[in-house]
Amino acid sequence: MNVVVTGAAGFIGSHLSEALCASGHHVLGLDSITDYYDPAEKRRNLSVLARLPGFRFEELDLRTADLRSLLDGASVVFHQAGQPGVRMSWGAGFGDYCEHNIKATQCLLEAAKVVATPRFVYASSSSVYGNATSYPTWETDLPSPNSPYGVTKLAAEHLCALYTANWGLPTVSLRYFTVYGPRQRPDMAIRRLADAAVTGSPFQLFGDGRQVRDFTFVSDVVSANLAAGSGDVPPGTVVNIAGGSHAVMADLIEMVGELAGVPVDCRRNPKEAGDVQQTGGAIDRAYELMGWEPRVSLREGLAAQVDWSRSVHMASAVPVA
Repeated sequence: MNVVVTGAAGFIGSHLSEALCASGHHVLGLDSITDYYDPAEKRRNLSVLARLPGFRFEELDLRTADLRSLLDGASVVFHQAGQPGVRMSWGAGFGDYCEHNIKATQCLLEAAKVVATPRFVYASSSSVYGNATSYPTWETDLPSPNSPYGVTKLAAEHLCALYTANWGLPTVSLRYFTVYGPRQRPDMAIRRLADAAVTGSPFQLFGDGRQVRDFTFVSDVVSANLAAGSGDVPPGTVVNIAGGSHAVMADLIEMVGELAGVPVDCRRNPKEAGDVQQTGGAIDRAYELMGWEPRVSLREGLAAQVDWSRSVHMASAVPVA
């Protein structure tokens, strides 16, 4: 197939592009290489993808590009691009989130409508649930975002549903629950935790360490996208993609220390605005509609994350003369 992956230079987008190329598909990767975090990390991801047969990349802004010509002939659009993170979505930063998460999605949906894209898979977030009233959270539970970031992800979900209802565009929205693994963004807790463990630097913990998260390894998220893109999923469907690896943050810190072979030096900070106390998603619908279920345990995934962080820091170390 010919497929389009937005956010191809990012964490999940680069892994998804890699898997699609490995399956023999022709992948057009799109990314604007924003500076939310060091663009050099995205360039390194692209250097890996550039060596793969069937991969082509264009650096562009989804809001201004000629998307119709780029999407024409694509069997699936995997929309992974977006402005991530809760903390920066408050205050003056909110405009960027509206532009990159809502406006860019609308431009992409409009182009997909015009060229009649057979399948549109949108990367949503468990942040749409906010502080849910019960766990695990089901797709039928009322969304109640606890941050401006979550508001914009939910708004883009609604746009997908509108383009399905009004124009027949076959969209599927996947609500990711705390994705982690190699290439994870440097601002994410597990990435910072693994980096701190392998370098001996302090880990900045926000909150009391009693937060509970449902962690999902990146390869499981990739397989969910592949299933959504190729399966017979009803248009307009929303699906939880959760790893089932629930862990209290304090226990996670201890586990990473064990895997790294050294206790983590933890420094406590006040809870961040918009952070939720717990996440946890029911995945029955994902199994029923897509045959999907997570395969990677938390310990396996954390071991891979620690190994990757160690390799990155070893590669960047400057030899002493």
